[in-house]
Amino acid sequence: MLTSLKGRSVIVTGGSKGIGRGIARCFARAGVKLTIAARHKAEIDDAVAEMNALGATARGAICDVTDYDSVRRMVDEAAAAQGGLDVLCVNAGIFPQVKMVDMSPEDWDHVMATNLRSTFFTVKAAIPHFEKAGKGRVVVTSSITGPVTGYPGWSHYGASKAGQLGFIKTAAMELARYNTTINAVMPGNIITEGLQGLGEDYLKTMANSIPLKRLGVVEDIGNAALFFASDEAGYITGQQIVVDGGQILPESLEALASI
Repeated sequence: MLTSLKGRSVIVTGGSKGIGRGIARCFARAGVKLTIAARHKAEIDDAVAEMNALGATARGAICDVTDYDSVRRMVDEAAAAQGGLDVLCVNAGIFPQVKMVDMSPEDWDHVMATNLRSTFFTVKAAIPHFEKAGKGRVVVTSSITGPVTGYPGWSHYGASKAGQLGFIKTAAMELARYNTTINAVMPGNIITEGLQGLGEDYLKTMANSIPLKRLGVVEDIGNAALFFASDEAGYITGQQIVVDGGQILPESLEALASI
């Protein structure tokens, strides 16, 4: 059994929906003090109400993760309201699908700013609070897309997610002086609002390509984040864990057919 996280101060960016909401649920059930940072007040309010009902002491914060001043203000206010900062879950991200032939430079820059540059912004803003506490945990939501696999239309998304893994290697060394770890969770195909928008045929095809024959749920990612945030994971840093039901393992469709 993991040491209790009850009462610890946690921030989840992009925590109002999708994987971020699943991460927030797992921490809420652990009884943490929780800030859900996102862009839309109505979605934040709905998520905060759910997390409080699950056992958290939750609050919301409107934040534009592409703007450093907005990020720093959100982190500082969360730490002030929650008595410091113990865990930062860097989850905010987007995955618009557009092939390179149709992709504009602005499309590329927007995904990089939202997914990758914001990772740097959020971690940087948290450093003074980890330094003050003498400890900390950072959990980054990356993906198998980019670091391991590719998919047409997601060259910008894949590059941003691979970039996050490159970032955490050096960040782990620099954060070590503050007794702070940083690790990444790499989801495969997880059922979210965004994934459902790709259509029922896509969902069925993807489920059939996974050895466990099902898509993941958001709590699968939340549980991995919960482990990285635990005391028991204190000697793990600069690493990543794939949570994909075995999706990246088969070398061909024939391999799956022989199961």
